[in-house]
Amino acid sequence: MFLVLVVTDELRQFLVKARSGMGRLIQVLIRDEQLVLGAYREPSQSWEEDYDHFLLPLLDPLEPCYILYRLDSQNAQGYEWLFISWSPDQSPVRQKMLYAATRATVKKEFGGGHVKDEIFGNVEDDVCLQGYLRHVSSSSGPAPLTAAEQELQRIKITEGRVKQVKTEISVETKHQTLQGLAFPLQMEAKRALQQLTERRINYIQLRLDTEKETIELVHTRPTETRDMPCRIPKDTPRYHFFLYKHTHEGDYLESVVFIYSMPGYLCSVKERMLYSTCKSRLLEEVERDYHIEVVKKLEIDSGEELTEEYLYEEVHPKQHAHKQAFAKPRGPAGKRGNKRLIRGGGENGENS
Repeated sequence: MFLVLVVTDELRQFLVKARSGMGRLIQVLIRDEQLVLGAYREPSQSWEEDYDHFLLPLLDPLEPCYILYRLDSQNAQGYEWLFISWSPDQSPVRQKMLYAATRATVKKEFGGGHVKDEIFGNVEDDVCLQGYLRHVSSSSGPAPLTAAEQELQRIKITEGRVKQVKTEISVETKHQTLQGLAFPLQMEAKRALQQLTERRINYIQLRLDTEKETIELVHTRPTETRDMPCRIPKDTPRYHFFLYKHTHEGDYLESVVFIYSMPGYLCSVKERMLYSTCKSRLLEEVERDYHIEVVKKLEIDSGEELTEEYLYEEVHPKQHAHKQAFAKPRGPAGKRGNKRLIRGGGENGENS
């Protein structure tokens, strides 16, 4: 569901001009619950030469905006445009959410048939000319995967089993390939992790946006141990951080448990590879930057596994080895030995 804001007459007038081929750039802002015209530029040179000169000065590091940028190419409806969503990390969360919720409204008002491509950026490098050209290059490849993802796919095909991907990456894949798959946490996810650090919430669910290559917050609903099976989606992978509150040997404990849920082969190969590969880098960042000690890391197929008994035994595994070491020795093997064991106290006393 999208929030629909009022489009001012001035902005609507400029959008009409843009659809007819006039203008090079239109900036759209939100002011007083209205979509308004921010800046407007006429073509000066080619679209490549105008691009950084017109666009970059409009990127406020503290405020999101939308930018419609006209290319020199045309389709059946006229000139083709780029739809750019600028959402810097330092902008207030409410603004980021408001812009995200009205993105579809702006695109619909302008006319989706005129939009050739869309790009999203948190930093200048994402939306500058070189950033856009990188986006075009990756989108025009033989498969909708980055070079790092294609490498993972080749490993998976060679080995035949998804569970072997992680092992093969650690042995064969170059270090810079792994760095390319360290997806950044979005602001809402960062805020949730900080709240978990402060014990203001007790559960976080995260997802990968495989198109934007980011880690997004799904929700932080209050969760008890008995609720955990219901928190695990049956058809899509997720990352979960759960503050497991329990008592162990008379002590009250609050232990952070990380759960990676992957519902088998209901998910695409791309999802399985990306979630498996991004997991370790996410945990490194969480433990390093948020000082969250993850006492147990679990990987499950379905929520049915997450019983209270299962969680307790995973966090506090039983030590069977010591019990076995002090077990009473067995009697001599064979029928003769068995008979001696069940005879009288004298026999047992001698053996003891």
